Order: sequence, then C-alpha cells, then structure tokens
Amino acid sequence: MAAGFLTALSGGAVEVRSAGSMPADQVNPVAVAAMAEVGIDIAAEQPKILTADAVQSSDVVVTMGCGDACPYFPGVRYEDWKLDDPAGQGIEAVRPIRDEIRTRVLGLLDQLGVRPVSA
Repeated sequence: MAAGFLTALSGGAVEVRSAGSMPADQVNPVAVAAMAEVGIDIAAEQPKILTADAVQSSDVVVTMGCGDACPYFPGVRYEDWKLDDPAGQGIEAVRPIRDEIRTRVLGLLDQLGVRPVSA
C-alpha cells in the first residue's frame, strides 16, 4: 500500500521499490481492495524479496518491522513505520491502516520536498 501511495502521490517524481524480508505469495487481496477504494490499483503487483543491492542504492528505506532481517548500510536513511499488519484482516480493519500509510507517505513526500500530485 505504501508503494502504491508513493507512486501515485509523487506523480513519478520518486522512484519506488517495494520488497519484503519475508514476502507472501501474493499481494493481500484485502489491501488491493482497500487501495482500489481510493483509486489506486495495486492488483498487478507481485511481492518481491528485499535485496541488499536495492537497499544500498536507495536514499530512503521505509521498513515496517523487519528488524534485523533488513540490510543496513551507513548513509542510507531508514524509517521504521510501526503499523498494524493487514494480513488476515477484513476490509474494515485495513482501511485505517491504509489511511495511516497515506498520511505517512504524504509526510515523507513533504520531507523530500516533493509536492503531491493530489492530496
């Protein structure tokens, strides 16, 4: 969801990579539905494994609780967003998580000096 918001709200001004330390087989269908409600289609996305190369070549790495499983490189900015896990939750529980992610993405864009294309 974070990658979907960042891609959409940055209007392409930010290169977005999405990966996980232990990715699922597919994107959570409830997360797909929650994002579709706000006009962002993430249905075609596929979970990917987080690689050291991807982390090292990034300016900012947003983690969501991966702890020691995430590679660390000096000079890379890290943000750990503590959020409830939408896995196994219904749409009513995922909507507030989605909305919190959107708020945090808007804050990150502001910190990066990127004006959102829509708010």
